[in-house]
Amino acid sequence: MDDGQVRAGGAVTAGGPAELPAPRVRSAARATAMAFIGSGFAFASWASRIPQVKAQLHLDAAALGLVLLAIAAGSVVSLPLAGHMVGRWSSRRTTAVMALLLALALAVVAVGYLEGVVPLVAGLFVLGFANGAWDVAMNVQAAVVEQRLGRAVMSRFHAGYSVGTVGGALVGAAMVALRVPVTAHLAVVAGVVALCVPWSVQRFLPDDAQAAAGGAGKSKPRPMAAWGELRTVLIGVCVLAFAFAEGTANDWISVALIDGYRTPAAVGTLGFATFLAAMTAARWFGPALLDRFGRVPVVRGLAAVNVVGLALFVFGGVTPVAFAGALLWGIGVSLGFPVGMSAAADDPRRAAARVSVVASIGYCAFLGGPPLIGFLGQHVSVLRGLSAVAVPVAVAVALAGVLRPLPPADGEG
Repeated sequence: MDDGQVRAGGAVTAGGPAELPAPRVRSAARATAMAFIGSGFAFASWASRIPQVKAQLHLDAAALGLVLLAIAAGSVVSLPLAGHMVGRWSSRRTTAVMALLLALALAVVAVGYLEGVVPLVAGLFVLGFANGAWDVAMNVQAAVVEQRLGRAVMSRFHAGYSVGTVGGALVGAAMVALRVPVTAHLAVVAGVVALCVPWSVQRFLPDDAQAAAGGAGKSKPRPMAAWGELRTVLIGVCVLAFAFAEGTANDWISVALIDGYRTPAAVGTLGFATFLAAMTAARWFGPALLDRFGRVPVVRGLAAVNVVGLALFVFGGVTPVAFAGALLWGIGVSLGFPVGMSAAADDPRRAAARVSVVASIGYCAFLGGPPLIGFLGQHVSVLRGLSAVAVPVAVAVALAGVLRPLPPADGEG
C-alpha cells in the first residue's frame, strides 16, 4: 500500500469528527475556495505590475530584489504569530481581518509608488504581513473542510489560489495593454478584495471541529511545541524549496522575458500567466495522481518536470521555448506547497500550529529569493540567475519522504 492510499492523499479517513449537514460543509468548502481565489487574485494583481513599478522608480535588478524583500519580511514577521491569531480569533475572523489589511496595503502601494521607494516598501511590508497570516488561516480552514469531507481536496483549494493568480495576471496584462495606470488598477482590486472576501468567509466552519476529530478530553497542544518536531520542520524545508521555485517565478518570469528575451511588457506578463495557468491545471487534477501514486512519488516526479521546465526557460534561446519552459515550470511546482500543508495537517488537533510552522519556514524562501535572484541578475543576468532554482528543488527531492501521511495511531496520539 503506497502513502497515497493510507489517507487518501492526505485526508484522514478514520476517526473523523461528528457529522455536520452536508450542505453546511459544501458551503464552507465554497467559502474556503473563495478565500484562496481572493488571495491569489490580489497578489497576482500586484505581481503583474512589477515591471511598470520598476520602470517608474528606475530600479535595477538588485534594487528591485531588495524592494520585493519587503513582502517576504512582512510575511516572515506574521507567520510565526499566525497560529496564535487563529487560535485566539478563529480562522474565519483572521482571514477577514487580514483581507481588509491587505486591501489597505494594496491601496498604499497604488499611491505610494508614485512618491518613491519608501512608501512603496511600507505598503509591501504590510501586504506581506497580511498575506502571511491570511495564508495560514485559510489553510487551517481548508484542513477542517478536508477532514469533514474525508477526501483529499487541499490541492484543489490551492488550485483556487492559482485560479485567482491567473485571473489577476490576465487582468494585469489587459491593464498593461490598455495603458491603465497602476494606481487605478490596484485601487480597484483593493476595493474588490475588501468587499468580497470578508463577506464570503462568514460561511467557514468552526475551528473547534479539529478538536472533535482528536477526541474529547485531550489537552490542547501548545502552538510553539510544533517547532520542536523534526517531521514538521523537515516538511517546512521541503515546502521552502517549492516555495522558492514558485515565488521566484512569480517575481521574475515577466522581468526575465522582458529583459532576457526582449519581449514587449504585455508578452512578459502573458508568460507569467502561462506559468500560473499550468500550475492551476496541475493542482486541479493533482488529487487523482496523489490518490493513485501517493505523495512522495508524485512530488519527486513533478520536481523533475520543474527542472526540465526551468532549463527550457533559461536556456531555450527563443520566446516560444521559454513559454514551454514556463508551462512545465508551473506544472513542476504545483503540488509542493499544498501537499506540504496536507502533511502538516495530518493530525487535526495540531493542524493550526503545524501549518503555521511549515508556512513560516516555507515563506523564508520569499525572504531570500528576491535579493538572491536580484544579486545574480547583476552579475549573470536575471534570466541566467533563475537557474539557481534547481538547487532547492534537488533538496526537496531528497526530503520528500517526510510527506508520507502519519499512521493512524500517530495522527490520533
